[in-house]
Amino acid sequence: MTQIQTETLKINDVDLNLRRAGEGETLLLLHGANGNTSWMPVFEKLSENFHVILPDHPGFGGTSTPEWMDNISDMAYFYLDVIDTLGLSNFHLAGHSMGGWVGVEIGVRDSNLIKSLTLVAAAGIWVKGTPIGDLFSWTPEETARKVFAQKHFIKQMLTLQPSEEELEVALKNRQMAARLCWSPRLHNPDLRKWLHRLKIPTLIMWGDCDGIFPEPYAHAYQDLIPNSTLKIYKNCGHVPMLEARDDFLKQLLAFPQEVK
Repeated sequence: MTQIQTETLKINDVDLNLRRAGEGETLLLLHGANGNTSWMPVFEKLSENFHVILPDHPGFGGTSTPEWMDNISDMAYFYLDVIDTLGLSNFHLAGHSMGGWVGVEIGVRDSNLIKSLTLVAAAGIWVKGTPIGDLFSWTPEETARKVFAQKHFIKQMLTLQPSEEELEVALKNRQMAARLCWSPRLHNPDLRKWLHRLKIPTLIMWGDCDGIFPEPYAHAYQDLIPNSTLKIYKNCGHVPMLEARDDFLKQLLAFPQEVK
């Protein structure tokens, strides 16, 4: 089994908690508003092909909460400092949900060191006539039915009994996500004006039953990002790395290797 290493790095005034595993080209994973739980089921498999790095964002998981971080733009600039500190170059970047939004904001600012970008059910833009799901107001049952399309995963989410420590982390994550994404809700009104700056190979991965960012958001991203590729998963919600795991892994493992 792959050895997963956990470490804490001091970057500016932030104690950044991250996980690493594997060898080869670097794949930096950025998680969504619920923390790193969506990436962990595929982390080990990805590390068989890449040197995978999965940080907890500032204010999430085991990373400290800086007073100055107020929005996703702050997060993007922070990760540019992380990239410098880690000495990353010619690396692959993949972001899920809010993490996809962060990845896009990084890319439009400076994509010179990024070899490829993968967006999984990414936040960040607004599609007129297609409301974004209000994940901050849903009940647990509503959340489960909006996040997942398949009954097995809905039931699994509803019957999950988190520990006291896990509940504390979930509350911390939720508070920080609200701080970063509350207004405007889960998007940057100016972002679509700058997506033409993403000249790097970009893969967009989406579930056709996503109840947070419905499928029109996937097509909007494809229209706005030059030469991007779109993969839609059938009978799949907001977390294709779970509901379409095998096909998702096949695509995510192959895409960076196809990039010259």
